[in-house]
Amino acid sequence: MKLFSHMRGLGLFLLALSMTGCGTPQHNISREEANAKIHTELAAQYYDRGQLGVALEEVSLALRFKSDYAPAYNVRGLVRMALHEDQQADEDFQHSLRLDSTDSDTHNNYGWFLCKRGKEPDSIKHFMAALKNPLYSTPGKAYLNAGLCSMNTGNMKSAEEFLEKALMVQPNMPEALLGLANLYFAKADYAGAKSYFMIFKKNNVSPLTAENLWLAVRIERKLGDRIAENNYAMQLRKNFPDARETQLMLYKQ
Repeated sequence: MKLFSHMRGLGLFLLALSMTGCGTPQHNISREEANAKIHTELAAQYYDRGQLGVALEEVSLALRFKSDYAPAYNVRGLVRMALHEDQQADEDFQHSLRLDSTDSDTHNNYGWFLCKRGKEPDSIKHFMAALKNPLYSTPGKAYLNAGLCSMNTGNMKSAEEFLEKALMVQPNMPEALLGLANLYFAKADYAGAKSYFMIFKKNNVSPLTAENLWLAVRIERKLGDRIAENNYAMQLRKNFPDARETQLMLYKQ
């Protein structure tokens, strides 16, 4: 059961780098490692902005200072993933983990890469490896990714457990709430789907996307609330007239 088509727009959150925690404290490292750290953090920032070419240049500078700096390979893996250079991305993630097998951010990012490339069982292993590190500052991300990846394979029981754990460590995480709304819709619990969607809507700071609105339309349609359905449908037509979700809505009316 493929549900990722309803959950686009999570990528930047799912691949969050937490690069500020890379390496050891600055006063305990060499000048070469300090420079590698600076350029890797710059590369991560350029990656987040979608400036992939500049990000690769910064990674190259980082590796010139320290050729075995594990976080640099992690970031280059993300950039190459975005460029669909899958073999090189896979090699970078693996190399990063050979240099530092305990790095939770790399395990999380490599897990997401494997999940998006259809290797879900392998991806779960990396999300769990990320969570084994008691110093991992953002375990909610790994639980979230494990939940979304499990949902993509149709394993709804595991998906629900992972998403609930994400909410336990990070209450009201919008992405986990949206994941549960999609999950409950998929298993035809429309009241549950609406409950999670409303909490998501309350805690989501960004405007609703076309995917969000289309889910809301379908939930209200199943529940028979024509007023709420028409309200979401109007927003979808007005804000995203050319979106795939708008065309689906008009086709299925």
